[in-house]
Amino acid sequence: MSDSNTRIAIVNSDKCKPKRCRQECRRSCPVVRMGKLCIEVTPASKIAWISEELCIGCGICVKKCPFEAISIINLPSNLEKDTTHRYSANSFKLHRLPIPRSGEVLGLVGTNGIGKSTALKILAGKQKPNLGRFDDPPDWNEILNNFRGSELQNYFTKIVEDDLKAVIKPQYVDQIPKAVKGTVQQMLDKKDDTGTQDYYCELLELNHVLNRKIEDLSGGELQRFAIAIVCVQKADVYMFDEPSSYLDVRQRLNAAVAIRNLVKANNYVIVVEHDLSVLDYLSDFICCLYGVPGAYGVVTMPSSVREGINIFLDGFVPSENLRFRESALVFKVSETADSEEEIKKMCRYRYGNMVKKLGDFELTVRSGEFTDSEIIVMLGENGTGKTTFIRMMAGKLAPDEGEEVPTLNISYKPQKISPKSTGTVRQLFHGKIRASYIHPQFITDVMKPLMIDSIIDQEIQNLSGGELQRVALTLCLGKPADVYLIDEPSAYLDSEQRIVAAKVIKRFILHAKKTAFVVEHDFIMATYLADRVIVFDGQPSIKTTANNPQLLLAGMNCFLKSLEITFRRDPNNFRPRINKMHSVKDTSQKKSGQYFFLED
Repeated sequence: MSDSNTRIAIVNSDKCKPKRCRQECRRSCPVVRMGKLCIEVTPASKIAWISEELCIGCGICVKKCPFEAISIINLPSNLEKDTTHRYSANSFKLHRLPIPRSGEVLGLVGTNGIGKSTALKILAGKQKPNLGRFDDPPDWNEILNNFRGSELQNYFTKIVEDDLKAVIKPQYVDQIPKAVKGTVQQMLDKKDDTGTQDYYCELLELNHVLNRKIEDLSGGELQRFAIAIVCVQKADVYMFDEPSSYLDVRQRLNAAVAIRNLVKANNYVIVVEHDLSVLDYLSDFICCLYGVPGAYGVVTMPSSVREGINIFLDGFVPSENLRFRESALVFKVSETADSEEEIKKMCRYRYGNMVKKLGDFELTVRSGEFTDSEIIVMLGENGTGKTTFIRMMAGKLAPDEGEEVPTLNISYKPQKISPKSTGTVRQLFHGKIRASYIHPQFITDVMKPLMIDSIIDQEIQNLSGGELQRVALTLCLGKPADVYLIDEPSAYLDSEQRIVAAKVIKRFILHAKKTAFVVEHDFIMATYLADRVIVFDGQPSIKTTANNPQLLLAGMNCFLKSLEITFRRDPNNFRPRINKMHSVKDTSQKKSGQYFFLED
């Protein structure tokens, strides 16, 4: 091609419906009018086909398509020779691959739908890279020749000679019970090649569920079980796809310790993770992935942990002088109120001391006060009663002892989102939040940043976990209320969407002059959101206490002290970073009692 750009044409197979339109794409294409077959739609074809060689990038077909099924993207030409894999014509394309190094942990960070799982499949030897030639796949000699001179050549040579055994912890652990039957102990006995199951059961807190059937495990237990199964196997490549979802802060760090224990001089460990503080803690080096979700993904060269995460947050790759996001993501945390006294003056609502017993579990709530335009984040391990507290505030559970919860208008986003309604997202919004979803302010503050537009006409039953989470957040904020109770808004969202969701919640609560109680395990999101925090302590699942709301710094210090973790702040974008255990910084902060920093 004469111009410096390479074009990729993406036709969304879910949205393209040639039998239901007048094939406006083909009729309006100037190249087709000149007699060339740039866009073809035959009576038998399920979706339109676009020739990337003939396409001139005018974008008329994109505008004319009634189902918004087409996107035409101009790529920098230097990427064309780096194509690693493409599934079919007019579909997702992956450029370059992460380069694993033996004896080190490689972290991958990037938005959903950008090729992280595809890269893992290729590196695990489960998918053969076709170098973009889906219609005429190359053989291994040609593939090895393509990676000649890079570390990947040795890696793929080992895969071809069947020298590498790879094990993957899947992304969606809630699907495991469908595939695996039996008890936790039976599965561990079957997979344990290394004789380390006792160590990992202790570290990952699995001893109390060993005799339980796999279908009876909760999300967090399934996640820890899946990590343990990978850790006890003898393999050359260990891969973990999102090991921290469903886990609380302590369990996330234990999982990180378990993963780091696998590192040996002659094996590879690769981790995909959206919780940036955990990724920072467990990786030795990082590859970022950028591009357009569902269209193409590009893998950057490996860089140090701090530099890699900062590249992702800045949206700029210095080595390639390339910007892939318009604005950088920064975490400036503000202390809203100067003192407890000031909060008391502003106080509008209060709840009293309460006790709730559920079977063997007992939660004691210490009284607290809250005010408008305030977000209170609940910090505690799984099983300490955060969801129970939220349900009491929502009036769904009555306390056994103590004062009744004040009657307030409540909007509640539950932890587990199961799509019950049929129909499209638009129909759901029309039925539940009719006034909000057409209000210009709500569209600007909530729907645009959460990118609801791209999924509003999709069937709810077909949405992914992350899309459902964004819909649930929109529904929760769209309902008029005094208090918004939001349980784990970061679940299923990628790193970028988490930061956007946190900003949306913060801006909405501030503008609407309402209060929000948020349960959140992602540290970066929790610190960004919190004006004050409620720390839950005690013995999980047995007897716990919800303390009075505290200022962010005091509450974080108290919470981190119980976990024996210290945090520092990155000077560039202020994100919290976990100090490595027993490092100089960790030891000195513990000595001075400063487990958490607001300013560096």
